[in-house]
Amino acid sequence: MRIDVFTIFPEFVDGPMSLALVGKARTTGILDLRTHDPRDTTSDPHRSIDDRPFGGGAGMVLMPGPLFASVEAVQPQRPLFLLSASGRPFDQSVARELAATEGFSLICGRYEGVDQRVPDHLCDGELSVGDFVLSGGEAAALIVIEAVTRLLPGVMGNDTSADDESFSDGLLEYPQYTQPADFRGWNVPEILRSGDHGRVARWRRAQALRRTLARRPDLHPGPLTPDEEALLGEFPDPGRPG
Repeated sequence: MRIDVFTIFPEFVDGPMSLALVGKARTTGILDLRTHDPRDTTSDPHRSIDDRPFGGGAGMVLMPGPLFASVEAVQPQRPLFLLSASGRPFDQSVARELAATEGFSLICGRYEGVDQRVPDHLCDGELSVGDFVLSGGEAAALIVIEAVTRLLPGVMGNDTSADDESFSDGLLEYPQYTQPADFRGWNVPEILRSGDHGRVARWRRAQALRRTLARRPDLHPGPLTPDEEALLGEFPDPGRPG
């Protein structure tokens, strides 16, 4: 997969994306991540990429010229998205969509924003990583790149790992435990040590459902099905251990 990122701070992306799973994916050739600085296409001595907004107001706005020139010089992988608070919400389903493509590209905004002619006439869409404001799109780019890259075949040690995580089936992930079985008097649930894999799978499903209803009811807006009611009845909530 090829991902092009347009940013005035390429080191913001290159540094973190050289570590852990994404770094390994780059090393092994699974991911071809390229960063491009729009300042490299400017011609004035100050390498200007921003200016004051028409109509007045605080802050500076990224000019269209350097971004258009940078994209046109690179001919990046499409689709090309502007990272923006007003964009399409980026979630696990969007990550899966992008992971099924040959690649995509991202433009990182900065300052007060980006000239509207960039999303209108240069980009194929906009993506938002949440209902909050960042100083720039670089942190959002890291989120998008990691969420997509870890879904690519060969990136994770076990390709089925992504099938059993939060949001993989519309639910939050069930709680996980490891050694020791008894830590300061807090014990791992007995069922996880039972060796009954079928019952373990049902318990995990029940915990995922219960956790989702408690923490993210928006992910399960409809009434419980008879099977879900039966599953929760099979594994009553023991309450949070003290």
